[in-house]
Amino acid sequence: MRLTIKDLSELLNVSEKTIRRWIKEGSIPAYKINGQYRFNRTEILDWSTSRRLNAPVEIFHEPEEAQTLSLADALTYGGVFYRISGLDKKSALKSVVELLRLPDDADRDYLLQFLLAREDMASTGIGDGIAIPHARTPIVLHVPQPMVTLCFLETPIDFLALDGRPVNCLFTIVAPTVRSHLFLLSRLSFILRDREFKNCINEQRPREEILKGVLAIEAALTAASDGGL
Repeated sequence: MRLTIKDLSELLNVSEKTIRRWIKEGSIPAYKINGQYRFNRTEILDWSTSRRLNAPVEIFHEPEEAQTLSLADALTYGGVFYRISGLDKKSALKSVVELLRLPDDADRDYLLQFLLAREDMASTGIGDGIAIPHARTPIVLHVPQPMVTLCFLETPIDFLALDGRPVNCLFTIVAPTVRSHLFLLSRLSFILRDREFKNCINEQRPREEILKGVLAIEAALTAASDGGL
C-alpha cells in the first residue's frame, strides 16, 4: 500500500499544505500516479529520519496485505508464462521484465538493471534448471502488492548455477516491502524442496496444476503450524 497525502499528514502530524509544499520544493520523495501523489513507506521513514522528524511508530508497520501474504496469492497475481524468449541471461530477464504486471509508471529498465546487478554478484540459479531472479534491494518499485512471476524459457540458458545445468524456469520476485520480499523468497525456497512440486515445474505442467501444488503445500504448512500451537 502506498501512502496518500492524507495518510502522510496524519503519520507525520503536519498539515497537508506542508506536505504539498515539500512536494513542490522537491524535498520529499513522492510519485505522481494517475494524477495523485503517493509515497513509499520505507523511503519516508529514511527521509524523516534524515531530517530528524519525529516519525511515529505506525510508520514502521507493514501494510496489511504483507501480513496476510501467501505464495499462492503472489503467484496468481504475477502469473505463469510459457515459451519465453531469450538466448542469454540478459535477454531472458529482459523478456521476463516486459511481462511483469507492473504499474504504468514503473521503470522496467531500472528493474532490469537491478536484476542483472544481482546476478553479477552471484547467480540466482538454485540448480535443477531453476533460478529465482530478484533484486538485491527488495524495494525498487512501488508495486501495489507482492508478486511472483513464473516464466518457462523456450531455450535453456547458462545461469552459472552451482550444478552447471542450464536454466529454463525463472521465478521472479517483485515486492513492495522487505518483509514480503523475504517471506516470498523463503517460502519459495521451501516449496521447491518438495520433489513432486519440483517435478511439476520441470515438466512445465499447466498453470492450474502448478497453483494447485502451491496451495496444497501451503495448506499443509498452515495445518502443521496450527497443530504445533
